Amino acid sequence: MSPAPLFKYITGKELAELIKSEKSPPKDYVVIDVRDADFAGGNIVNCRPSPSQEFEDNLDSLLEDTREVPMVIFHCALSQQRGPWAALRYARRRKGEREAATDADAPKEGAQEGKQEIFVLEGGFAEFQRAFKDDPQLVEKWDKEVWEEEDWDTEEEDRDEEVWTLDD
Repeated sequence: MSPAPLFKYITGKELAELIKSEKSPPKDYVVIDVRDADFAGGNIVNCRPSPSQEFEDNLDSLLEDTREVPMVIFHCALSQQRGPWAALRYARRRKGEREAATDADAPKEGAQEGKQEIFVLEGGFAEFQRAFKDDPQLVEKWDKEVWEEEDWDTEEEDRDEEVWTLDD
């Protein structure tokens, strides 16, 4: 039997439904945007920016801040490199924390502990904004010029090569 995956994927439609549901961030879910300079041009409403170039430095505070959040969703521009990389780093650290806390004397930190689901947004922000850029409940600060001028496939690949070389 193979081990359970450390993260799953969520579609843009599923994320849109979650955002529009009665669930509220950051209590019920949090969206972590790991784009760097390419954050300009818009973002998912209520996302938490955590640039990939600073991700490792901020991972401890991110883990602490999201300890009791049942759903943590990562994305970058295309969610091909930086988003999955960050989700994997986060998931491995979270798993390590749970395994270290098996001591019977360890404090039980909320009902959600150990039940957290980690996701990566399929298609990243590029696909999400294409579908939902006109919905102010889902996307904010959208800039048409940014999205029409950029070649996101090439730009993402260039940026992601830097990330994957950082201590996989």
